[in-house]
Amino acid sequence: MPATLPLKHFLLALAVVAVWGSNFVVIKLALGHLPPLLFAALRFSLALFPALFFLPRPKVGWRNVALYGVLIGVGQFGLLYLAINGHISPGIASLVVQTQVFFTIGLSMRMSGERVQGFQWLALLLATAGIATIGLHTDGSTTFWGLALVLGAALSWAGGNIAAKEGKPDNMLAYVVWSSAYAVPPLFLFSYLLEGGEAIATGLRNADAMTWAAVAWQSWGNTLFGYAAWGWLLARHPAATITPMALLVPVFGMGASAWWLGEPLPAWKLVAAALVMGGLAVNLLWPTLRKQFARA
Repeated sequence: MPATLPLKHFLLALAVVAVWGSNFVVIKLALGHLPPLLFAALRFSLALFPALFFLPRPKVGWRNVALYGVLIGVGQFGLLYLAINGHISPGIASLVVQTQVFFTIGLSMRMSGERVQGFQWLALLLATAGIATIGLHTDGSTTFWGLALVLGAALSWAGGNIAAKEGKPDNMLAYVVWSSAYAVPPLFLFSYLLEGGEAIATGLRNADAMTWAAVAWQSWGNTLFGYAAWGWLLARHPAATITPMALLVPVFGMGASAWWLGEPLPAWKLVAAALVMGGLAVNLLWPTLRKQFARA
């Protein structure tokens, strides 16, 4: 595998993280008409159909597929949509949800009995300082409830990562599509119980072309294109070459929110972003840098 990315592959990776980052603004736009849990149910419905008929069932036990579907569909995106629906800005949400990296490490180590290494403590300290900076500021960009919901979404995402690691799917895109079958029913059920039939009917009646385009973008752009392209790149290049690109997701998220929605970027937000992304960078890049220093 080549360690350097050809220009076309670099641009493809950049397109994926741009889609994943700007997706938070798309969520906010769709929530202008759709209740959050209904929006999530529609998003996973479109991710499921018609792709289900073109992708083989992953060679993974149904319990694992179901667990992944519930954790990602209901836990990650259900909570994330609830948070962005008036409790936290899309830009801040795109940053805070990246704490899933540390939740994933914590869950993995708890299950395997591994000890946290020194650089991981440093990474966690930086990220925690960034989250604390966000929590100490209440300028309308975030609320305590919104922050808690996004952290819950990050924890659910981490649980989904562990489920996927244990399931070891041979085709991640097929795994995501088929797992959506287990996300759709509880999302529709919770939407009916918590948001109500009248809100559902009103949301569907008021949804315009832009709203449905946002739903489609969530399903086909964020999920199908994103996972397919990312998996294609990981199959052709070392993970250490591709995965650092994910650090740009909050950059696109905060940038798109500032540009499209007019979200302000005061100094404290930039400091919080630098701390969280610094923690992510230390956790992601330190092992590779240590190997390079050892060879020098």
